[in-house]
Amino acid sequence: MQFIREPLAKFIKLESSSSIVLFAATVSALILANSPFGAQFLGFWNNYITISIPGLELSKPVIKWINDGLMVIFFFLIGLEIKRELIAGEINSFKKASLPLFAAIGGMIFPALLFTILNNGKPGAEGWGIPIAADIAFTLGIMQLLGKRVPVGLKVFLMAFAIIDDLGAVLVIAFFYSNNLAWEYLGFALLLVAMLALLSWRGMYSKYFFFIISIIVWVLFLKSGIHTTIAGVLLALTIPLKRKTKTTSFYNQAKEALELFVNDCKKQKEPAVLLTHNQLTAIEEIQDLSEKTAPPLQYLEHSLHGWVSYLIMPLFAFANAGVAFSFSGDTNFGLSFNIALSMIIGNFLGIFLFSYLAIKLKISEMPANITMKMLAGISILGGLGFTMSLFINNLAFTDQALIDSAKIGILIGSVITGMVGFIVLRITLKK
Repeated sequence: MQFIREPLAKFIKLESSSSIVLFAATVSALILANSPFGAQFLGFWNNYITISIPGLELSKPVIKWINDGLMVIFFFLIGLEIKRELIAGEINSFKKASLPLFAAIGGMIFPALLFTILNNGKPGAEGWGIPIAADIAFTLGIMQLLGKRVPVGLKVFLMAFAIIDDLGAVLVIAFFYSNNLAWEYLGFALLLVAMLALLSWRGMYSKYFFFIISIIVWVLFLKSGIHTTIAGVLLALTIPLKRKTKTTSFYNQAKEALELFVNDCKKQKEPAVLLTHNQLTAIEEIQDLSEKTAPPLQYLEHSLHGWVSYLIMPLFAFANAGVAFSFSGDTNFGLSFNIALSMIIGNFLGIFLFSYLAIKLKISEMPANITMKMLAGISILGGLGFTMSLFINNLAFTDQALIDSAKIGILIGSVITGMVGFIVLRITLKK
């Protein structure tokens, strides 16, 4: 159990603490957007940046470089997490995955269905995908406020649910929010992805070669009409999970290298400024062994988590969450209300009812130390979809008035689900 609990605790700590940075970025964006500098702040993200190399020129506004560029790294990380969980994690068997799977399916169907019913025949019908997503950082941040009273099983369920929900959101983006496909670019991109997968399968993975091909795949997806974030997920699935060196071999060889290092330390009468040749050799040996022992997938996931949690996601929120509350005639409050209600009611009904049915029909088992009341609280928190909802919002609409109206709905829905979910769990969980 320690093998599972330690990485789990580390992941939860990272995600929950990053929610503070994410929250600060969101509040800062809202304050600036509604300050005397609001026009300059919102206008800044529309300034164009051009990158030119022989034979290729990419010119996009700052916000597009963030949403189409940096966010690919976020989706790459999601892809790594999905592959890890499918192969060696909490959803590596149907028995383990069934409850969060049913919860995620309900959490996608009900909000989309409720939004479609509420918004039938009105502007903004394309926004049905906005309320289906869950935000793991904010949700774990809220659960962290509840302290040690939260059962480990509840956190594991939430994480598995969020990963499956992310996969669902990726599929929605791929099939429903991609248009004007250029098949020649897409075909070549998929061919390169297949080549990387084959090389990985044959044990010929090289991080330098992978990086170069990934840039080419990103450009091809950019030209293809399929959103570039899908490239991030597909590329992640090609990263191998196998180690080149066994842990026992690592221990024995690293021990020899350390002994070599220590022996030279003992020979020195006083601390030296420079290392000896043997010490440098020992350090290089340990570095090489470390790289071969850590599975490439796990190593990349570990390396990227901090950058994504503390830089990319807060920057995305800072660039996208800003909306001026002018309440002009352009604001579509009906759309705002429909999105907020779909996030709050739709997710709760979908997640809870599908989970309840899966348990009652004996398809799934209730995790240890979890009650139906706790499941109800988690079902409410599952509607907190802030960052992914903002992302889909930018894909669903081109009209700025609809984008801003949807942002208001996302903010309201996220705040209410967060507060109500916290209160329900606070009452339900014992100290």
